[in-house]
Amino acid sequence: MRHGKARLQLNRFTSWRKATLKSLARSVLIYQSIRTTKAKARAVQPLLDKLIAMARTDTLTGRRRAFKVLGDHKLVNKLFTDIAARFKDRVGGYTRILALSSRRGDNAEIVLLELTEIKKKQRTSKKEEKESRQKPQGEKTIPEAPKAAPLEEPPAEEKKPKSAPPAPKEKQAGAKEYPQKKFLGGLRSIFKKERDSL
Repeated sequence: MRHGKARLQLNRFTSWRKATLKSLARSVLIYQSIRTTKAKARAVQPLLDKLIAMARTDTLTGRRRAFKVLGDHKLVNKLFTDIAARFKDRVGGYTRILALSSRRGDNAEIVLLELTEIKKKQRTSKKEEKESRQKPQGEKTIPEAPKAAPLEEPPAEEKKPKSAPPAPKEKQAGAKEYPQKKFLGGLRSIFKKERDSL
């Protein structure tokens, strides 16, 4: 008997449903918040809460169980070091679902599924980003030496006048001259009929 085994089927067979939930869990841990349907968000929320609760007590067994779900060592390491550290003081409620709107095609409810403790990125101005790309970190900037006084200009007689722009290329002897193509590039000759030439 299957008493008390109700779950959100998501209209999928077992392996497909498990793959969907794993993919959603990975996306939430990587991006911290995702947009999805309400049914999918409610289905994956218990899995995410279990993973984060498991990560709060950092054990080898916990890491192996998390890897079984996530399938990525880097993501498991991020979960156990970075994400779990944010939830040290929380006992539960690691994720939340915020209603956004309904989808245009099928009117499905779209929600925002996110972690309750989101690490905010430090915003930098575009100017700072360009400077950081151009100069690698750790490179020391050398101060410029003071410029010496300008030397005396040579007398006007010694100055060379600027050269004139180069003359157009002269025709070489024996080179064939081709007539310039007209607007339609000689299409008239294609459509010319024999009787027109008579």
